[in-house]
Amino acid sequence: MLKGTSFAGKSVTVRSIEPVESKRSVSRYRPPTSPGSQYITPEGARRLRDELHRLWHEERPRVTQAVSEAAAQGDRSENAEYTYGKKRLHEIDARVRFLRKRLDGMTIVDASAAGQRRDPTRVYFGAWVRLEHDNGELRWYRIVGPDEFDMADDYVSMDSPLGKTLVGKRLDDELTVALPQGPQRMTIVGIRYGQRP
Repeated sequence: MLKGTSFAGKSVTVRSIEPVESKRSVSRYRPPTSPGSQYITPEGARRLRDELHRLWHEERPRVTQAVSEAAAQGDRSENAEYTYGKKRLHEIDARVRFLRKRLDGMTIVDASAAGQRRDPTRVYFGAWVRLEHDNGELRWYRIVGPDEFDMADDYVSMDSPLGKTLVGKRLDDELTVALPQGPQRMTIVGIRYGQRP
């Protein structure tokens, strides 16, 4: 909106700025991210327990000792070893809290145990699935929980696009998966439970 006015005998145009409603509010609040699926294989649970044990019983006492020795040297404000040690303790404690909370809510699924799977010809959690890609490439994948897909190259999280598409499918089913490099067509040519094929 423009207004004409005079100031000290001169004509001046004054603009008033109308407030614009923002579609996005600016705040520090971020909605909580939903945790991944609560399923894990026995191997994945063992790995998380081993990490928790190593952090709590080995690494934390060692770092605590190093911080104590650095603090005994005097001026803490200029002591890099003390500052780094305190930062590392904070990281260890945060990871320990995460692991304890995550392990408390997990359901350990042993897909190879009798009675655990409903139908051995369908893809469920823990299954090894052999896929034939459009280019003829054959590859095995294992459906695992979100906390263990980094254990091996052929592990796929059940929360990933490929994992979500595979769960519940049968042998010889054709599927199209939206991947970062574009949609890909695949065919399920094998399903196994238990040891790596």
